[in-house]
Amino acid sequence: MLELDRVHKVYRVGAFGGGRLRAVRDVSLTVKPGEVVSLIGESGSGKSTIGKMVLGLFRPTSGRITVEGTDITTIKGFAARKEYYRKVQGVFQDPFSCFNPIFKADRVFEMIRSSYFPGVSDADWRDKVLAAVGTVRLDPENVLNKYPHQLSGGQLQRLLIARALLLDIKLLVADEIISMLDASTRIDVLNLLGDLKERGLGILFVTHDLSLGNYVSDTSVILRKGAIAEMGPTLRVFDNPLHPYSRHLLSCVPQLHRTWAEVDAELAANPPEDVTLPTVAEDDDSAPLLEAEEGHFVGIDQG
Repeated sequence: MLELDRVHKVYRVGAFGGGRLRAVRDVSLTVKPGEVVSLIGESGSGKSTIGKMVLGLFRPTSGRITVEGTDITTIKGFAARKEYYRKVQGVFQDPFSCFNPIFKADRVFEMIRSSYFPGVSDADWRDKVLAAVGTVRLDPENVLNKYPHQLSGGQLQRLLIARALLLDIKLLVADEIISMLDASTRIDVLNLLGDLKERGLGILFVTHDLSLGNYVSDTSVILRKGAIAEMGPTLRVFDNPLHPYSRHLLSCVPQLHRTWAEVDAELAANPPEDVTLPTVAEDDDSAPLLEAEEGHFVGIDQG
């Protein structure tokens, strides 16, 4: 459904745009219907840039992004872009910034109606809204006709997902959608994503949190400096990390049953075995991957 083929993104920076910042380098990946693919990485790794390119907010510098076989860079004009967003929607980190505080929260549904369903009757539209709100595990009586400040971040985030579902989308880009939610709400949203996956929705899940990626995804893509460090089935990536950067990230995950001092002592006594990888030059735009085992790819280090 979604395919990225050797995608690059270079920003012009500095005085008069004379500098170049390579935010994404040679990224290729796919998201299939009913699959959750996690983009995992620290700040500046390029994961949000990839999500925004999939949503058509940024244009790739080179490479192809296709959804159901259509190269999204060829989409021109308001009508064509509007049709694209009928299939692909995004939900972002801060739900409060997506709502106008002077309007009731369910106004986001009316905006969808006026743009995509102008001919639908009031009764039919209300049925669609109630069904979408129920799908995201909200009680319509508790959330509709409320102002944003009267709802929690988790409720607002699920309303945004319900808005996307009104369009019967094929792909959801979920960019750090639970990082601002409390722990008790996070699991509800993650389980909701699992339900949507079972319905056949493809999900590109952007996160900096390894534990969340491990919990929710079928495929994990670990990004480093805009390139793929490691990619494969989540169980293989987490149970058998091969790239030194992946191993370093996993060694830094907090563990409630051990102190940092205990973790440091264990790593010092039993350091992870080094994986010797070929290197490419720092200024090389390519980022080749080695298939270490079936479906499990490791990025070649930069020298």
